[in-house]
Amino acid sequence: MKLDAIQAAEAKLLLTTYERNPILFVRGDGVHLIDEKGDRYLDLLSGIGVNALGYGHPAIESAIAEQSKKLIHISNLFFHEGQAELALRLTGASGLDRAFFSNSGTEAWEAALKLARAYAGMKRSEGKHLGTRFLALEQSFHGRTMGSVATTYKEKYREPFAPVMPDVDFVRFNDVKDLKANFSSDVCAVLLEAVQGEGGIRPVSQEFIEAARELTRSTGALLIVDEIQAGLGRTGKWFGYQHYGIKPDVTTLAKPIAGGLPLGVMLCTEEAAQAIHPGMHGTTFGGGPLACAVAVAVYDTIEKEHLLDHVQEVGNYFHQKLDQLKQKHIAITEVRGLGLMLAAELDSAELAKTVLAEMVKRHILINRTSETVLRFLPPFILDKEHVDDAIDALDTILTEHSPAHAGEQAHTMGGTHIG
Repeated sequence: MKLDAIQAAEAKLLLTTYERNPILFVRGDGVHLIDEKGDRYLDLLSGIGVNALGYGHPAIESAIAEQSKKLIHISNLFFHEGQAELALRLTGASGLDRAFFSNSGTEAWEAALKLARAYAGMKRSEGKHLGTRFLALEQSFHGRTMGSVATTYKEKYREPFAPVMPDVDFVRFNDVKDLKANFSSDVCAVLLEAVQGEGGIRPVSQEFIEAARELTRSTGALLIVDEIQAGLGRTGKWFGYQHYGIKPDVTTLAKPIAGGLPLGVMLCTEEAAQAIHPGMHGTTFGGGPLACAVAVAVYDTIEKEHLLDHVQEVGNYFHQKLDQLKQKHIAITEVRGLGLMLAAELDSAELAKTVLAEMVKRHILINRTSETVLRFLPPFILDKEHVDDAIDALDTILTEHSPAHAGEQAHTMGGTHIG
């Protein structure tokens, strides 16, 4: 089917949850996507942070081919080789003890929320006072299921489905005073992202995450860190929280873990895990043989190809280039992020929309979040030459759409008309 036929079919058949760009991609190669006409696009979004190894990576292709000949699904009523193998890697990398596999990030987050409530209930049965309240952060985004959306800050995600899960309060981002004012023994967990993704690529501050760790330890509440977008190497470390020298009680992963196949995971301490026993929670598809085999291949490839170091090196270069662009263009108000999880915030939503559209015309894919933020989540295999291409395009676009440039054009046109 051609693009126009697919668009017509989707308009009649699909629930309209996304405003799609009118491009039909048919394959990928490294850091590029290729459309139906054969045109190549530099992908600085990687499926919203999913395709960490880019497209057509031999390790992923081999893992899919080999595992598909053995087992794709058997259910969690039986054993297969993949879950323990993958859990061994993830617990080793995270410093946590146990894993629960799910289909997606939002399901991993649901598991974390359920674990927190169950853990608080277990502690109450032991005579310790822990309530049911969650403290989440302003501008947070944790997913779209009913529990996850209840802990997501923006009303546009929550309001259409109200009433959502109760006992969730939001604390001002990186405001330690506000965190302390809202914290009490009624809180079962503090929820945060090491780097807010949908909220605009905002790293949590050292002071804030340390305060959250100290407060939760003081009462026995859980510190839960959402690494669905930042985790498994995107920031240059396996987990974003490792930049801060702290360890949470619970963390969640999803996007890049299985090379594009649906897989999420909740990791937790041995202590927290005691609150869950057979029958309390489960999943039909989570942690299936195929997804786990591919996830092991992704993890091992990141290690073998030293991609954490590469992400730090190229990420620092990308950050420096964006900083230089900020010095040149007053429309860029801030550059922030870690590793290859970066953002350039512009001074208007209209300009951000224009930049996105112009980048697509130049066959470069990024996206916009929080209205004014240009978000960059490229594959981990990105090279500096790709960064240069993107920066040159941004520079040209911002120059062409700056007020000064518009004024010069108007002056030239006026002068021509008068003459």
